[in-house]
Amino acid sequence: MPLKHTSLSLAVVLALAVPAQAQEASRTDGAKALDTVIVTGTRVTDRTVAQSQSPIDIITPELLQATGTTELATALARALPSLNFPRPAIADGTSGVRPAQLRGLAPDQVLILVNGKRRHVSALVNVNGTIGRGSSAVDLNAIPVSAIERVEVLRDGASAQYGSDAIAGVVNLVLKGAGSGGSIAARYGEYSEGDGQQWQLAADGGVGFGEGAGRIHLTAETGHQDITNRSGAYTGTAPHTGNFPGVGEATFKIGDPEVDATAVAANASLQVADDTRFYATLMGSNRDIDSFAFYRSKNHSGQGALLAQVYPNGYVPEINQKSRDRSFVLGATGGSDGGWNWDVSYDYGRNTLDFRTQNTINYALGANSPRSFHDGTLTYTQQVINADFSRPVGIGLDYPATFSAGTEYRKETWEQAAGEPDSYFGSGAQGFGGFTPRNAGRHERHNLAAYAGLEADFGDRFSGGVTGRYENYSDFGSEFSGKLSSRYAFTDAAALRATVASGFRAPSLAQQNYQAVTTNITNGVAYEAGTFPAAGPVARALGAEPLQAETSLSYSLGLVLQPTDALYFTVDAYEIDIDDRIVLSSNLLLGSNQAAQDLLAGLGISGVTSARYFNNAIDTRTRGVDVVGTWSIALDSSNLDLTASYNRNKTTVTRIAPNPSQLDALGANLERMGRDERGRIEEGFPRDKFALGANWTLDQWTFNLGSTRYGEFTTRHASVPAQDQRFGATWVVDLSASFRPNANWSFTLGADNVTDAYPDKVIAANSTFGLIPYSLQSPFGFNGRYYYARAGYSW
Repeated sequence: MPLKHTSLSLAVVLALAVPAQAQEASRTDGAKALDTVIVTGTRVTDRTVAQSQSPIDIITPELLQATGTTELATALARALPSLNFPRPAIADGTSGVRPAQLRGLAPDQVLILVNGKRRHVSALVNVNGTIGRGSSAVDLNAIPVSAIERVEVLRDGASAQYGSDAIAGVVNLVLKGAGSGGSIAARYGEYSEGDGQQWQLAADGGVGFGEGAGRIHLTAETGHQDITNRSGAYTGTAPHTGNFPGVGEATFKIGDPEVDATAVAANASLQVADDTRFYATLMGSNRDIDSFAFYRSKNHSGQGALLAQVYPNGYVPEINQKSRDRSFVLGATGGSDGGWNWDVSYDYGRNTLDFRTQNTINYALGANSPRSFHDGTLTYTQQVINADFSRPVGIGLDYPATFSAGTEYRKETWEQAAGEPDSYFGSGAQGFGGFTPRNAGRHERHNLAAYAGLEADFGDRFSGGVTGRYENYSDFGSEFSGKLSSRYAFTDAAALRATVASGFRAPSLAQQNYQAVTTNITNGVAYEAGTFPAAGPVARALGAEPLQAETSLSYSLGLVLQPTDALYFTVDAYEIDIDDRIVLSSNLLLGSNQAAQDLLAGLGISGVTSARYFNNAIDTRTRGVDVVGTWSIALDSSNLDLTASYNRNKTTVTRIAPNPSQLDALGANLERMGRDERGRIEEGFPRDKFALGANWTLDQWTFNLGSTRYGEFTTRHASVPAQDQRFGATWVVDLSASFRPNANWSFTLGADNVTDAYPDKVIAANSTFGLIPYSLQSPFGFNGRYYYARAGYSW
């Protein structure tokens, strides 16, 4: 069902404007979405959205294009009340490859599919103080929006159907596959502050071949994004000798990175027989991303004379990431009525992140130090061989049931390659030191899975399903997950649906093996933070144990109301219990702890003042509710689609494993799960989110007005409760108008965040003396109003 934002005032005004004698509502686009045959969360070949036993959202391409954003993750966050996509800065690699979370859970607890096939994750592991800290997730913004036909979002646990990662739900991106039609579009915009200019060119088109037996749809996008900067001036009372500017100086760069992006996609199929079709999907993207580290003061203690020669005014190191994404799927599918349906495929995906530090220096190399360093490379590769089978079977019911079974083999490889020696020599490149040969390594694993399921209609009113899946991993063992689902229709207009599902998520290879030392900022203080593998000697000396899979048990109960073809309303309540959840420990501050420094020195580690490692130290419980309503109104000469959606959820840490004795032996204040990290998990995201949307379509005009209320969220201080801060709820309004002079051309003007809303400012004690004025956890960023224009031609 399409979810579109609007302000309540417009929805009320337009609804009141409907004439009392208006004709009976016809089936508009909103209603037709309910008849969409879904391919996510079911093996039944003719199951629709309205008949689904689990909550399914259909996001249309019109909705994805209805705002000024060119980012898929941002568009989805505006469409889905339970999706959160903050825009952190000064967070190393996370500033450019930002993670999204569903239902308040970790970004890697939602599974991303493309045309029903598992999408590879990014090579990055998020290790800084952001939402999604510790996750290794899919980079949604590497996928071109123009290639998408629709998005199916399964808001339910689905590990039994798809395997690891599907604890919070599944997002399936269905690509355009038509052998005809296409479009060309140009877009430009900038923020009202005068920065963040963006432009994009996008084109897609379908071509038939093989005398109509084959078709291919091609997509290409290219664009550029300038930086934004919302840093504040230093409000301290005296010049600092650390990483701070002089009194009243504004020297930081805190905002969106500079990005050059290009992406292509091809989706093809060839019918080779009445019951056999070959298919192929290829996608690729290149992104060159420049983000920024903490400012280095010209008054830096011990480096003043050197900086006077090379950076007399201080400097802001730049972190450059070159992200390269490549993937393809080759497969064949077929079947016959009443017989076996089958699908066999090979899926390959690869992400490479190449890091450079620019506008920087290595103090250990003196005035002759290079100003740019190659810091190393992260690479993730996934290969999947998959075979799915299904067929109708008679089990004594009025209708045949659908039996499904399949098997899957997956091989994963994660590599961390060292940077050039100058990047890590001595103190290393400032801002982002290079990976050392000690950090480097190549790690791989494989797993084999098998599943079976049965879905049946037990009559005209009641349907149900059961699925079980077994997986065996080469590095930590096996897991079994299962799911029960059901739907009962009291009438044609009212139904209840419910699910019970167990699930799991395997620790990623990056979570098991990533190690590096980088500069992190905690409560305004810079630390040389070391991230160490849980199975490695440093983490073991600090109490770590080898990682194991996290397991979940989820429940959902939903009410579906469809009094007319044009009106649809759902309420779904859920609970997700996760045991042995994989988290990154709090930063263990070791700099002034002589016993800890002696321990590290004995392991060959020097210069590290903070350490952290991944662990299974907590259990969590997430409870929430999703409410979605759509109303499609056919007027005399126009159509009006209204939507309202609401999500409220709360995550509670129900268990924290005892602090390791190794940490206790080193002295006080070394808590593996500190209050700051617990706060990020429990209340670092909006408690609720409410969106209203309207789309008014006339003969030549389309008007979109959306309003989203982002609820309260909180940041907790690591050790001082008095410095906790709760950020208030904020309304963000988006507006656009499109004109179509004929069937081919369209012209759009719009403004996102038209009221220029900003989140609450960070209190003085937490703002690093005013330099970081806004929370990096803000769910809608902190850039302000954005204007844009778009021109498109379609055929």
